[in-house]
Amino acid sequence: MKTVKILGSGCANCRKLEAVAREAAAGAGIEAEFVKVTDMQAIMAYDLLSTPGLVIDGKLVSSGRIPTQAEIREWMAA
Repeated sequence: MKTVKILGSGCANCRKLEAVAREAAAGAGIEAEFVKVTDMQAIMAYDLLSTPGLVIDGKLVSSGRIPTQAEIREWMAA
């Protein structure tokens, strides 16, 4: 099972990123646990320059944008 973290304050882009990531996981048949991280100290631990951020299995894969479902599926499959 993959662990997917959405880093951000809970803004509209953070919610959209979570929705796209959930759709990507479901579309690829990948089981994933989704965690919202809103604590700024925890977010800064990932050396994130801008939100929203996407972390898959402990690795920051995207920040400051909403990646496509195809990109997210690739990252989850790796």
